[in-house]
Amino acid sequence: MITRFEDRNLQNEISEYLSTFLTEERLERIHHVLSNRTRYLTVVVEDLYQTQNISAVMRSCECMGIQDVHVVEGENEFNIHKAISMGSDKWLSIHHYPKAEGNMRHCIQQLQQKGYRVAATLPGNDSVYMEELPLDKPIAFLFGTELTGLSQEAIVHADCSVKIPMYGFTTSFNISNSVAIIADYFTEKLRKTSINWQLSEEERDYLLCEWVQKSVKNPELLIKNFLEKKSCR
Repeated sequence: MITRFEDRNLQNEISEYLSTFLTEERLERIHHVLSNRTRYLTVVVEDLYQTQNISAVMRSCECMGIQDVHVVEGENEFNIHKAISMGSDKWLSIHHYPKAEGNMRHCIQQLQQKGYRVAATLPGNDSVYMEELPLDKPIAFLFGTELTGLSQEAIVHADCSVKIPMYGFTTSFNISNSVAIIADYFTEKLRKTSINWQLSEEERDYLLCEWVQKSVKNPELLIKNFLEKKSCR
């Protein structure tokens, strides 16, 4: 259970206090990962039915430094395969869209309002290759269900479509492989630019407080003790 604080100063005090219960190496690791996190790129998956795939997607995103994953339900409920995710979901911001009429459209429109270019991943002739897609604004990549791909709703509301170069007889990768390839290509390309792709100070502070709580034992009790001592000062 993560405790969240509206008062940013209090939030930072809590982070500093809980950090004293971590080893120096662990705290350095947290700060290192935070410095490499990005929201400039994000991933949206639609109606995946294999828990292995959604879990592998999360693991790839976490490894590549992509903080946000949007999970849109269709016929299939969202579940995580713990043995595949290897705890990666613990460090991500997962945005869940339960099954509902127009939930994919709602997800896309929210991303567009935040300034994202929404790119559907499609193998057709109308799609541009990865190297042709510019990084002049944040990008949200849409990935569809295992057998049939993206829904028509997703394709219609996307701003553009992108494809991975293919040189064999097979015309598509497994969904988790597709996410890994695109995430790897664009995160590496992004890091070589002068674009301000890192988290804001406020975003880093927020995640730091969340992550240190996830890194200590009994964070609720420690926070309660801290607040009680603080009120007695």
